[in-house]
Amino acid sequence: MKQAFSKQAKSAIAVCAVALTGLVALPAAAQNLAIVNGKPVPTSRAAAMERQLAATGQAIDDNVRAQIKQEIINREILIQAATARGLNKTQTYADQMEMARQSILIRALFADIEAKAPVDDAAIKAEYDRIANSPEATEYRASHILVATEAEAKDLTAKLAAGADFAALAKQHSKDPGSGAQGGDLNFAAANSYVPEFSKAMVALEVGQTTAAPVESQFGWHIIRLTDKRKRELPPLAEVKDAIAKQLRENALTQAQDDLLKKAKVQ
Repeated sequence: MKQAFSKQAKSAIAVCAVALTGLVALPAAAQNLAIVNGKPVPTSRAAAMERQLAATGQAIDDNVRAQIKQEIINREILIQAATARGLNKTQTYADQMEMARQSILIRALFADIEAKAPVDDAAIKAEYDRIANSPEATEYRASHILVATEAEAKDLTAKLAAGADFAALAKQHSKDPGSGAQGGDLNFAAANSYVPEFSKAMVALEVGQTTAAPVESQFGWHIIRLTDKRKRELPPLAEVKDAIAKQLRENALTQAQDDLLKKAKVQ
């Protein structure tokens, strides 16, 4: 009994087969994989599929080659049937072939960009160090008083400046039901846990400092006090190396795409 294909291999073969559907048969003198309804099927189709499978990490052995051959023959039978019905001359076929052509070229462009600017260990270490020393790796403990109007927020700010107790004012006036009862305390959290306006004002404070002016967000007006901050312990570099590398590659591709779009002359 033949060894069954893995799901990964079957999926990869199916994708490769789609990419190879439009290939034209080689001259009759070339070696053929098979003759289907009198039409030669060139071995170049199998070679191309093997290369694409190998690029995904799939090991190519005799069993895989046999499966590839059968897949290509099956596809040829179906292609011939579709061609006999004139489906290769429809607008739908032409549209999909054009979209496929564009997608293949774009993927090739991205692969070329990535190959010419590989992410090395130095770049990964630099990014790890940047994260370790950035707000992303810092947890902030803040308290706030949330009110509905700027006028009320300014009045409370003036009272605080005159020596009023922050926690007492928060319990009495804050519209945030979660923190108000705790004297405004939000406990430790990363800066990006908050809406941008709140986060920006909070990280600009020194520990023990209160915002000099109320901060507006979608929730209302905030008076913010930073009560503590600490470094969040990061996982060892070895544990996050692959994730950082992936993110750096994605960032590089995004930047390259943005640069191309900005430089393009569109009339």
